[in-house]
Amino acid sequence: MSRIKRLMAMCLIAGLSAAPALQADDTIRSEHAQKTLEIYRTIVEVDTSKRMGNTTKVATYLAGELVAAGFPPEDIEVPMTGEFASLVARYRGNGSTDKKPILFLGHMDVVEALADDWERPPFQLTEDGTNFYARGTIDNKFGVSQLTSTFIRLKKEGFVPDRDLYLVFSGDEESGMSTTRMLAYERPDLAEAEYALNSDAGGGVLDAEGNAVAYRIQAAEKTYATWEMTVRNPGGHSSRPRQDNAIYDLADAIKAVQAYQFPVQWSEMTLEYFQHTGEQLGGELGDAMVAFAYDPQDEAAAARLAQEPSYVGTTRTTCVVTMLQAGHAENALPQSATATVNCRIFPGVGVAAVEDTLREVVDNEAVELTMLADPTESPMSELRSDVVAAVGKAVHRRYPDVKLIAYMESGGTDGMHFRNAGIPTWAVSGVFMNPDEMFAHGLNERVPIKAFYDGLDHWSVIIRELTTP
Repeated sequence: MSRIKRLMAMCLIAGLSAAPALQADDTIRSEHAQKTLEIYRTIVEVDTSKRMGNTTKVATYLAGELVAAGFPPEDIEVPMTGEFASLVARYRGNGSTDKKPILFLGHMDVVEALADDWERPPFQLTEDGTNFYARGTIDNKFGVSQLTSTFIRLKKEGFVPDRDLYLVFSGDEESGMSTTRMLAYERPDLAEAEYALNSDAGGGVLDAEGNAVAYRIQAAEKTYATWEMTVRNPGGHSSRPRQDNAIYDLADAIKAVQAYQFPVQWSEMTLEYFQHTGEQLGGELGDAMVAFAYDPQDEAAAARLAQEPSYVGTTRTTCVVTMLQAGHAENALPQSATATVNCRIFPGVGVAAVEDTLREVVDNEAVELTMLADPTESPMSELRSDVVAAVGKAVHRRYPDVKLIAYMESGGTDGMHFRNAGIPTWAVSGVFMNPDEMFAHGLNERVPIKAFYDGLDHWSVIIRELTTP
């Protein structure tokens, strides 16, 4: 039995005797629920996308809430990195042990949202009886609000941990990660942490009928890398078309990228993830997961998983065109055309190798390929029994029989930089939802109202388990 399986089995057994969760009505009426919703609504309704900024506004608001709850002002910071704010809040321990601090991660910024494209206003928290809707409802203001309100709740209850705890919220995770790099590499106090728990990934998986399939602990993530593909041309008058055209040539390159699939890859962790998830999910998709887990060279199973946006990233490196820019006038031939290609690279695959593959796929020396920023390749964080047990206790209060599964994130989070800084990091969000209903970064982002209220005790259970002598 692998180490991951042993740890998961321990946590499952421990959770079977856990007390049932509070009834939803009691939870919704609680002071903690009202404060969490207040914080959630306030920060969701601030546009913290890169073009608007506003992370300073959110960070300052959260800082004020923490101070009002009894945290000393000197323990709350709003450091700036260029135009972006971060939040660092220290919850002082009693010094009864020599254990190092724990970091709790989240990010206050969001991806842009064009109001004209949304069915609902993207920066107003609305609901329909089933879901909360707005940009950031799941990514990641769900985690930020739940963590902040948990710190407030514990402080008001007089809880004193046996070590220091830190809220560490970045301000540009969705763009340059300059605040993340500062927090991970330039803060000696945070560098002393024993490990970090991230609210920006992980969490429970529900099937289409709302049944709990698994709880995922994010222990690794793919490398995030972006290139620009550019074609240049002398251009000319639109009434005199040329055989070579920057837009047409770029379109050929884009279609080549679209048609190419990177080879299937796997690790012990991803195979265990597909085995457990597939067994619970069942049906055609579940059968494909199980088949892939037993034989990752099963081409039919891999092809079936490649059809699923929620799972294809766990099976291979992916590259996709996300932005276009071309031409300068409607009556002129384009002098340049550029496409942005975002890649999520399977751990162990070098960034340079992916660039070489893109060049081969495009097969046109006239297409310039320029990397944007410096990619970060991060290691896997091996699971540890105390963290798995604490998370399991929180999860099993809601779903006593659900299995905890380590997995690799197909996207990228702040966790990559903290792992590279030598701080083991696991993402353990309190949300349970159908991944196909998430729409993070997309239109009409949402989170189930039930998931919001059911997750209110998630972080307090974990913190008490890990920091009570």
